[in-house]
Amino acid sequence: MSAKHTKMDSELLQALRAVEAMPDNQIVTDDEAPEIRDWSHAERGRFYRPRKVQKTVRFDADVVAFFEKDGPGYQTRMNDALREIMNRALRKAPTKTDAGSARSSRRGKTVHA
Repeated sequence: MSAKHTKMDSELLQALRAVEAMPDNQIVTDDEAPEIRDWSHAERGRFYRPRKVQKTVRFDADVVAFFEKDGPGYQTRMNDALREIMNRALRKAPTKTDAGSARSSRRGKTVHA
């Protein structure tokens, strides 16, 4: 198992190895398999990995320095910060007043149309 994968508890690992050793005709794959009804411990998006796109972008030097000061992984931290902003914007429900006010932002200054 690679270092990227989470460690499985030994009971689950034993069960998986037992199923792996079984012949295919003995593995239950139809309606006989029990239905999972308790999803309280499920994690949404656990195995989701967004596709990465390589771009050349220009950031202000102080912004890059802020993220670089904590060492390696600064690009991931920048991506996480941008994703948080994106998710906040996506969660915001558009209202009728939002559609009526055209605004654009450039270098931190809000311009009203």
